Amino acid sequence: MYCERMPLSITSSGPNEQTMTHTAEPITVEVHPTAGFSKKLRNIPVPIGTKLMMSYLLVIGLISVIFMVVGIWLIRSLILSEAQEKVRNDLNSAREIYLSELMHIDDTVRSTANRFFLRDALLSGDMDFAFDEMTRIKETENLDVLAITDKYGYVLIRTCNPDLKGDNQGHDEIIHRVLYSKEPIAGTIIVSGDDLLRDTPALAEQAHIQLVDTPLARYREETEVTDGMMLKAAAPILDYKNNLIGVVYGGVLLNQNYAIVDKVKQTVYEDLTYKGQDIGTATIFMDDVRISTNVKNKDGARAIGTRVSEEVYDQVITQGEPWIDRAYVVNNWYITAYEPLRDVYGRIIGILYVGLLEQKYQDVQRQTGLFFLAITIAGAAASMVVSYFVARRILGPIKKLVTASQEVAQGNLDAEVLVSTNDELRYLADSFNAMARSLKKRDEQLKDFATQRIMESERLALVGQLSANIAHELNNPLQGIVTFSHLLLEDSVCDDATTRFSLEKIVGQANRCRDIIRGLLDFSRQRKPEKALCNLNEVLHECVSLVEHQSLFHNIHVDNYFQEDLPMAIIDHAQIERVFINMIINAAEAMEGSGHLTISTRYNPENEFVEVALSDTGPGINEENLKKIFDPFFTTKDIGHGTGLGLAISYGIVKGHKGTISVDSEEGRGTTFVVGLPIKANGDYGEVSTHG
Repeated sequence: MYCERMPLSITSSGPNEQTMTHTAEPITVEVHPTAGFSKKLRNIPVPIGTKLMMSYLLVIGLISVIFMVVGIWLIRSLILSEAQEKVRNDLNSAREIYLSELMHIDDTVRSTANRFFLRDALLSGDMDFAFDEMTRIKETENLDVLAITDKYGYVLIRTCNPDLKGDNQGHDEIIHRVLYSKEPIAGTIIVSGDDLLRDTPALAEQAHIQLVDTPLARYREETEVTDGMMLKAAAPILDYKNNLIGVVYGGVLLNQNYAIVDKVKQTVYEDLTYKGQDIGTATIFMDDVRISTNVKNKDGARAIGTRVSEEVYDQVITQGEPWIDRAYVVNNWYITAYEPLRDVYGRIIGILYVGLLEQKYQDVQRQTGLFFLAITIAGAAASMVVSYFVARRILGPIKKLVTASQEVAQGNLDAEVLVSTNDELRYLADSFNAMARSLKKRDEQLKDFATQRIMESERLALVGQLSANIAHELNNPLQGIVTFSHLLLEDSVCDDATTRFSLEKIVGQANRCRDIIRGLLDFSRQRKPEKALCNLNEVLHECVSLVEHQSLFHNIHVDNYFQEDLPMAIIDHAQIERVFINMIINAAEAMEGSGHLTISTRYNPENEFVEVALSDTGPGINEENLKKIFDPFFTTKDIGHGTGLGLAISYGIVKGHKGTISVDSEEGRGTTFVVGLPIKANGDYGEVSTHG
């Protein structure tokens, strides 16, 4: 047997504390300077009402911000889309006005070409009457140019410059088309400065425009333009046999002619202004130069000679695609629409533009956004007020629950919560009330149980004290009975069989009484265990060797399953040996001297106990007896074959070692006792558990 005293070194450091002396490495603890402050912040109690209100504020604030951002973006998009749609429609209207002016010129020229006096004048050579009539038509129809050529393109009559005639206009694109097709035609063309000068010096002067340096415009070397953009029409003059005898052509110069753009402004925008500026503007570009516009410079004059931005030029002139978007026009931002102007051959020679002042839409957008913001803030404020009352409605039952829980914590188990809401809080209140009632019932049961245990403990103490006194008083006369009965048996006088049988009965019963008295003394006066470190495997080997040669164990097979590296337990060797011998003998008696006894050891790291399990193949213990198995004087053995103190004494010994003892049994399946003993010097008393 290996058993040694446990080497402990205890140093007293105060009246109420002890420390284990050991050698350890020094420990360095680094504390972050803000860790304590953060921990304090986390430990600050925050009422649930504040949390609810903060949650409402967070949700309402987040939704309001999202609502405002999305709403303002939608408003801006809708306003911009509406403005772009309007300016697109305005461009359609401007185009119709532009084309109507071209159609007016075309109709005038056609009707003039179809008049008989021109046919007769050309056939007869009398041009005076024709000149007078042509002059009247030019003035009446507000044409800048009205003239007649012969069938080869030589000018016969020029109303605006009657002294100049005989020059050939066959190079003019429109006149050239009529000379070869004999069909009337109208369109927008670029007229050179020389041709304008032939018609009249006034037109050449009107066409002359100085270019103005314009921000964002493309680079251009020229500083002026002398060519003119003209709405021009031409129609053939046919004789009575439909032979071409001449051409009538007429037109209106667009350079610095504001009739069309002002008509667009008046018709489409009704001359409306916003903060002193025209809401709508229109412009006719020759290439990228404003030749006719009502867009104003900063000095209030028309922005003639300014140019379109390079970005718009590339899309409209170069790519031939319309532009409908915001653009910087001279000195302000506009929602604009541009489309290309083409000549009779489809070449892009200019741009038609309309625009809406963006500032008005920005102000509308800003006012709508502010109104929307006010509505959102008002809605958020109303939501906060509603959430406050909702929170109060929720907090009312919660406060009742808190108050009731505090009363229960202070011992008032009659506390009850009354909640009238038909929601989870009511279910919580009902559960709380049920819990309080259950606690009260359990408290009463515990009081009854404690009272019974106290009474039982007092009874056991009284029984123990009485048993000790009785055992002490009976021990001396019982020793005399045992001694004299043995002397009588040894006396040769007792040869009679009947007398000898009676004396043997007396000796047996006296010995039994002595065992009972010894058990009573052991139960009532259990000594404090003298603990030391011991190997339970060695203790169990000794126990088995002490009983294995008894006749009771001749037909019992003992199996040992001992853990080899089993830690040593802190026990009183003699007392624990008594416990195991008692359990081994009980198992053998339960199996009636025939069966298998299995003894095993193991280490349980969870509670740091060494556990010993003793399993037999006996009949088992029923559930009713299992509950009383550790009670003093309880035994299932036949009368005269047990005192009922063995397991009670074993329980007391294990309890004195701060260990555990449990039993698991079922009728017909044998019984298993498990004893747990600590490997450390400290610990609490274990509980006894039974399992059926």
